[in-house]
This record gives sequence, C-alpha cells and structure tokens, in this order.
Amino acid sequence: MKSTYLLLICFLFSYNMQSQEQYLTKNGAITFFSSTIIEDIKAENNQVLSIIDASKSKMAISILIKSFLFKKALMQEHFNENYLESDKFPKATFKGDILNFNNVSSLDATYDVKGMITIHGVSKEIVVPTIFKRNGDTIMVNMDMDMDMVTDMAMVILKKNKIY
Repeated sequence: MKSTYLLLICFLFSYNMQSQEQYLTKNGAITFFSSTIIEDIKAENNQVLSIIDASKSKMAISILIKSFLFKKALMQEHFNENYLESDKFPKATFKGDILNFNNVSSLDATYDVKGMITIHGVSKEIVVPTIFKRNGDTIMVNMDMDMDMVTDMAMVILKKNKIY
C-alpha cells in the first residue's frame, strides 16, 4: 500500500530581531496529508517555531510532534505513540541554508533551501523549493514538501517500531 505524504509549511515571520535581519515566529503552521486506500489522514500544527537569519542566509524550524491535531483522536494517538513515539522524540527539526539568497529588502522570489531534516532521530539532507514574500516588516515563507523525499526515513521509523 503506497501513501503519499504532503507537508506544507507556512510561516509568517513578523518579529524582526533588532537590525540583524533575523525574523522569528512561534506560530508557524504545518499541514500534513496522507492519502491511503482506507482513508485520508490530515493533521495541522500551528505551534511551529522558526527563524530566518537573512544576513547569513540560514533558516531553522522546530516542530513539537504532539502539537499535530487530527480529526480523529485515535489517529492522533497512533501517530504519537506508535509511529513517531513523541514522548521519546518530542521534536522534528530542519536546519538549512537558503541558496543564492542575496537581499531580503526586495524579497518576492523562490529559493532552494538545502538542509538537514530530523524526524524520530533519523536525519536526511534535502533541498526544498521555498517561496519567500515580503510585506513591510513581515516575511511569508511557504515550503511545499513532497514527503517522497523522506520516505526512506519513514521506512526506518516503521521498521524500528516493527510496523510493516
């Protein structure tokens, strides 16, 4: 059974930390979607911490796994207890470089972000096309990540938990 995962990460960086071109949000949003034969699985997380250091072309994201909310409580329980073991691995992280990033003041473009994603203690380097839009002191960031890029990570997680 093949399922397709889609992770949509959308951040609104509205807090500019001093004049160093650092932007921070504590309420970024992630939507997780998986289509399977039995039923679709969807979850949302609106408590995502993320920072952009524009002067160094760097980006970091920290995600509390237990903050994903599902329509069905049983899905949420299985996600946290059986798959991602959120008591043992409470966070997922991404740290990366914004490639060919030059000027935040005229920002309205798509850049590749290359970095390391870590989920359930498993890390993988990925490159994700990312849309950056600036509106005054606010930067909107949209990453649309086809989770096929991290399918082998999911298989490692499933094998660790003997769910296959």
